[in-house]
Amino acid sequence: MSGQEHWMLPLQRAFYPFLAIVGIPSNIVTFLIFWRRNCMLSKSSTYYLMAISVADTLVLILIVVMEMVLKFHVEEPFWSKDPWCSLRDIFNYGAYNASTWLVVTFTAERFIAINNCSLKARFCTPKCAVITITLVCSCSHLCAVPYFWSNKSYFNRSAHPGTPVCIYDPHLPGFYVRGLVWFQTALVYIVPFVVIFTLNGLTLRQIVLSNKVHAAAGVRRQAPSHFQSQKRKSVVLLITVSMTFALLSITRFVTQIILRSAHYEIDRTDYTIPINVAADIGTMLDLTNASFNMYLYACTQSKFRKELVDCVKKAIYPCKSCKPLDPDYPSTIFHL
Repeated sequence: MSGQEHWMLPLQRAFYPFLAIVGIPSNIVTFLIFWRRNCMLSKSSTYYLMAISVADTLVLILIVVMEMVLKFHVEEPFWSKDPWCSLRDIFNYGAYNASTWLVVTFTAERFIAINNCSLKARFCTPKCAVITITLVCSCSHLCAVPYFWSNKSYFNRSAHPGTPVCIYDPHLPGFYVRGLVWFQTALVYIVPFVVIFTLNGLTLRQIVLSNKVHAAAGVRRQAPSHFQSQKRKSVVLLITVSMTFALLSITRFVTQIILRSAHYEIDRTDYTIPINVAADIGTMLDLTNASFNMYLYACTQSKFRKELVDCVKKAIYPCKSCKPLDPDYPSTIFHL
């Protein structure tokens, strides 16, 4: 394939700008809808989903736009020089860590609200949500601080001689680089996957057991109660958000494990090696997480869908004012 561009390169050049164009506006719209409209959510859930929207927007700006898009469209990105080379991964990994762990904490909070009434009053409150979000964002960026010493700006001697490139410092001890990579893999893949799959499994198990108890007791189920309907919607949103995150991330997780254990020294720009193609496809799927949530909410939550349609109508026909919502309209979804 000498002299011929591999199909992955034009695909990535087109994919990442598209992801940013679709994802950034959708996250901003999602944040504004949760902030300004009544979507029938509890305050704590609203805060978590707003925080996820902000974190996802930062992922799209810092990683997709400022790294991926610039890498494919600018010969000499600004972050290839110091001091940006040293600071880049602190902000990139900090935003990505926050996006990941906000989904994990949202999953844990919803699990408690759905399954444990005694803990719900203590942990599923707006104050607790704000504290948790603040801690998650702070710890996410603190965990990325070691990357300050991992990257170094060097002058390229191969593809574009004389241009600076930002790479792992070759003078660093091997255990530092490998420890950093495995720590990051555990932080954003292994531990979150274990938590998400465990909590979702326990939630589904609880639902199955509850259904069996109702069936054994001979409870009539022709028309589910309003509370059961809201609980079902809560579970659907919980499972949809957390499992979509896990499924879109799992390809990158597997390929990163393979790269770090068996192919650590290979040239990652050589697409004749199948693992490089699989790893970059995994990265594309993984970053799709940051632009997808608005569409998940629209598909699973009728109230959010209605508010989204109202906002679109208002944007298209600004002269036709939308009927304002009653601020005292009852909020029941997630009030479990």
